[in-house]
Amino acid sequence: MQSQTNAYAVIKTGGKQYRISAGEKLKIEQITADVGSEVVLDQVFMFADGSNIKVGTPLVEGAKVTATVIAHGRHDKVRIFKMRRRKHYQKHQGHRQNYTEIRIDGISA
Repeated sequence: MQSQTNAYAVIKTGGKQYRISAGEKLKIEQITADVGSEVVLDQVFMFADGSNIKVGTPLVEGAKVTATVIAHGRHDKVRIFKMRRRKHYQKHQGHRQNYTEIRIDGISA
């Protein structure tokens, strides 16, 4: 069964879960794929197409999501500041997480 415009799925990638539908762009944890290449995400927890809903235990059998890698980048800096009052202790730290931006092409179940 091929996806339609009102179809959506819940997938897992990079230790996080996302609710996706065809055509939307998404920033996920960095994956090793070239820009412009197609990736297949096969960890699908739930698939819904109108009133037809499939929930996996834990994964939906035979379901997969195809996506195209648009870009790689880095998120904005998260600043960490720790301080102990009256103890003359301050610590500054920063972190930028890498991401991969993908476009969902299709959902099949």
